Amino acid sequence: MPSLPVALLFGVYLGVLTGIIPALVAWVLGFLFKYLTGVTLPGFGVVVLGVALAGVNGGLLALADPSITGSANAPTILLALLVIMMMVLYAHSKGDQLGAAMPRKLSLRTLGERTLALDLIESVGSNEVRVRVTGEVADVEGYPPLPDDLRAEIRAGEWTFPADLDLPELETRLAERLTNEFALGDVSVAIDKRGRATVAAAPPFSGLSKRVESGKRAVSVDALVPTGLARGDVVTVATADAQVRGTVLSARSSHDDSGPPRPADSPEQPVESASGPEQQPAKSVRAPTTTGGDGQVTVAVGRTDAEALLRSDRATIIVEARGTRREYALISLLRRAGKRFRRLTVRAGGELAGGTLGSAGLRDRFGVVVLAVRDGSGWEFDPPGTRSIEPGTELYVVGTRDGLDSLGAVVA
Repeated sequence: MPSLPVALLFGVYLGVLTGIIPALVAWVLGFLFKYLTGVTLPGFGVVVLGVALAGVNGGLLALADPSITGSANAPTILLALLVIMMMVLYAHSKGDQLGAAMPRKLSLRTLGERTLALDLIESVGSNEVRVRVTGEVADVEGYPPLPDDLRAEIRAGEWTFPADLDLPELETRLAERLTNEFALGDVSVAIDKRGRATVAAAPPFSGLSKRVESGKRAVSVDALVPTGLARGDVVTVATADAQVRGTVLSARSSHDDSGPPRPADSPEQPVESASGPEQQPAKSVRAPTTTGGDGQVTVAVGRTDAEALLRSDRATIIVEARGTRREYALISLLRRAGKRFRRLTVRAGGELAGGTLGSAGLRDRFGVVVLAVRDGSGWEFDPPGTRSIEPGTELYVVGTRDGLDSLGAVVA
């Protein structure tokens, strides 16, 4: 009779060897049941089936059979049974998870997409996901190192995106956000399935030639600079013999003639604290602007227009209106009122599938309003109550965050 340690090792070996086929069957059953029906197969039934497939006489009853528990090989057989059951349960759990995460409509494109982990989206509790920077922000090879304060600001940032985007699209959007918010010269972003971003960034370009578009020329003119002028503003530069339209590349101005003008794209200067002469560094300005007064403006204009500006000693700056983005104004008003937008897709078998907007009573039940509906036939804005809701229909709704969360649970 072998010693107890040898018997236990032999039991592990026997359990792994005989549990491979039952574990594979449990994985397939867990995946198919979850994928086809959305139902999780009970773990106890899977364990019973797995032990039976392993060829153990009596199945789970072997754990209490005196002829087995009292035999000389009892430690080996009992440990083998436990190993088989653990393998079956683990395989069933993984198959169930894969069945829940696998898209119902398969294509080569969806199979190749990198997406966020399902449990991460569920933990957020909405159709949005928060992306944070993990680790230190690296430098981009070939560029100067990033300033420490800008590196820390990027490191502490957090950005929200729709949860239905795949990872490449998330990486592209985050790179655009970082470039626009921090005026970075270059940026590289990699996001894992947990929404953790690894960022490498180059500092903002300081050279003027980097900002001038192809075919344009940069010309500086002395003028009375309006208050609030910033880089990127569209202005009309009026001289004695010409009016030229251009884009502001940089500007500087001052309140009076007692000091040098302050550039529009430079950080604020330190100011004295109220308690004494000790200077405190001011917080960096995200969108620096001029303070107004006499100064100098550098604009990007066409080649022929540049010659007209160079012949003039002084010019008048007229700022052009860019217009109002009404969609942004609407979103701002709704946010001030505590409202949010959300897109929800009606799932098959859900409470709303097959009914109408009127019978669903979304306004009375959840306090939300359906602004638009989209399905295979296209968009329908301000849909009537008789509008049918079929599986796959997208609802664009507005309401409070709690109301949208409750509706999302019902729709899904």
